[in-house]
Amino acid sequence: MTVETADLRPGHRISRVIKGGWQLAGDHGEVRPDQAIADMEAFLDAGITTFDCADIYKGVEDMIGAFIADVRHRRGPEAAGRVVVHTKLVPDLGRLDDIRPDEIEAIVDRSLQRLKVDRLPLVQFFWWDMTRGDPVGALAVLKDCQRKGKIATLGVTNWDTPAMDRFIDAGYDVASAQVQYSLLDRRPAGAFAGWGARRNVQILCYGTLAGGFLAEHWLGRPDPGFAFANRSLVKYRLIIDEFGSWDLFQSLLATLKSIGDRHGVALSSVATRWVLDQPQVAAAIVGARYARHLPQTLEVFRLALGDADRAAIAGILAQAGGPSGPVYGLEGDRTGRHGRIMKYNLNANPNDKVLGS
Repeated sequence: MTVETADLRPGHRISRVIKGGWQLAGDHGEVRPDQAIADMEAFLDAGITTFDCADIYKGVEDMIGAFIADVRHRRGPEAAGRVVVHTKLVPDLGRLDDIRPDEIEAIVDRSLQRLKVDRLPLVQFFWWDMTRGDPVGALAVLKDCQRKGKIATLGVTNWDTPAMDRFIDAGYDVASAQVQYSLLDRRPAGAFAGWGARRNVQILCYGTLAGGFLAEHWLGRPDPGFAFANRSLVKYRLIIDEFGSWDLFQSLLATLKSIGDRHGVALSSVATRWVLDQPQVAAAIVGARYARHLPQTLEVFRLALGDADRAAIAGILAQAGGPSGPVYGLEGDRTGRHGRIMKYNLNANPNDKVLGS
């Protein structure tokens, strides 16, 4: 079994499964930092060299930085240099109108310090509201940081094509777009993926397993409603509502389980493989606090879906109602039920409350 890789740009090679970091940020269940840091080495040694985090994921850049420093100390700079960190830069909603260029660069410098690296392999830029402030000027700061050697590659996250066209037309090399993409949420398919092919922008997919809903654990279970302490589960339970009924979701799980059983893998591996096989997809981000499910995560690299498998999945997807519209369109509506569960000011206030709470 060989872990598949992709090149976002020359010299920027990533594993096609990326270890996600949002689940380590709090609000998603108990986190044991020492174990999480120690377990990162198992992912690296297995060939999952790429780690996703963000400036606003509380404590996660620090954890990855501690891991990199430890590997560098014990195994040398070559081993530590295999780690490819994708972080994000997300200025607070409350600061969009007045954030200064030096404050943008200070966020970059803080990520460098937290991650204990000299250069950030990928910074993925996001701006909560394109009608406010100067997002093009903010990205210009990141391009200047790239010129200074602080950033290797630039990407964006949670934008649809009109917003990204604005930057690419202004001369910025946008290598990747991180968006939600799964069997339950196929908004990036079709026009978005075609645009990416024309613009040389590859897709990095989060939510591939819908916060853990696309797993055997939920097969045959009654609808839990929305009584979750874990905000990630609330987010993806809303996506299931957009997809269709709980019964249709159960039919999808049963179909994936049948396919997985035929191939000797878990249904989550089938769900991940389906995403990796989609046009313009470079990698899928799989949230994992610890390494106990690593063998199952690696199954995807020995799985090849056949025509019958794809047809069975397509039969279920043909019955789905949504989600529809642009990528991040539902979530970008801060008055809607998807947008209301978001936190918008985590750079200045790591303990920011959910909007309206």
